[in-house]
Amino acid sequence: MTQCAIGLFGGSFNPVHHGHLIVARAVIESLDLEKVVFIPSANPPHKRDETLADAHDRMAMVRLAIGDEPGMEADDIEIRRTGPSYTILTVQEYRRRLPPAVQLLWIIGGDTLPELATWYRAGELVEMCRIVTAVRPGFETPNLTDLEKLLTGPQIAALKKNILTTPRIDISATDIRRRVARGRSVRYLVPEAVRAYIDEHNLYRTLDSD
Repeated sequence: MTQCAIGLFGGSFNPVHHGHLIVARAVIESLDLEKVVFIPSANPPHKRDETLADAHDRMAMVRLAIGDEPGMEADDIEIRRTGPSYTILTVQEYRRRLPPAVQLLWIIGGDTLPELATWYRAGELVEMCRIVTAVRPGFETPNLTDLEKLLTGPQIAALKKNILTTPRIDISATDIRRRVARGRSVRYLVPEAVRAYIDEHNLYRTLDSD
C-alpha cells in the first residue's frame, strides 16, 4: 500500500483483551497500516443490554493494554462527544483532521458485518472510509440481504472484498466479565495491567443480564 493508511478500531472494549490486540496487529501487518487507533465507545447504540463499565475505565484499560506497542494508539474522541457513539461522526472528525491523501479504514468483526444495515447513515459511512472486516479462518460471508436493500452493488462488493482473515482467538469479553463476576481468573485472557485494573477498581462484579 503506497499511500498512508490508518485503521480506526471502534468498540466497547468491555474490557479490551488479547484478542483485540492480536486482531489489530494482524490488520497492521496485512494491510501495511501506519497505525491502528483504538476508539472506545461512550454510548454504543448496539450494546444496550450489556453491563458496560464506565467509559473512562474502558479507556484507561485500552491505554494500559496497548502501552507503548508500536503502531497502536488510543483516542477518547467518542467519550468526549455527547450523545450516541455513531461511527460516521468519528470518521467525519478524522477526515477533517487528516490530509485527503490519508486513507481511513474502519475495522469491524465478522459478526458485525450484517449489522451494518442498522448503523446510522451506513451508506454514507461505506463511501467515507474503507470497512475492513476481520474474521477467523473458515469464515463464511453471512447473509447480507438487509445490506443489499440499503447499499449499492459496488458498495456490497467492496465490503466483501475487504474481508480479512486474522488469527483465530477464542477470547470473549462477555466470558471475561462472567469469569470476573464468578470470582474466576482472567489471567492470560487480558494483559496483566488490565487484569490488575479490573481487580483494583472492582469492575464486572455482577453478571450481565441476558
